[in-house]
Amino acid sequence: RILRLARTIADLAGAESLATAHLTEAIAYRRGERVVGR
Repeated sequence: RILRLARTIADLAGAESLATAHLTEAIAYRRGERVVGR
């Protein structure tokens, strides 16, 4: 699930591939944490 969410975040950002930032953001969303800077 986290990889799917990270891929969606990367797609919305217009990225060609997944980055650490996309995975970090996906994990934060799954944990219910507030994402700063978005």
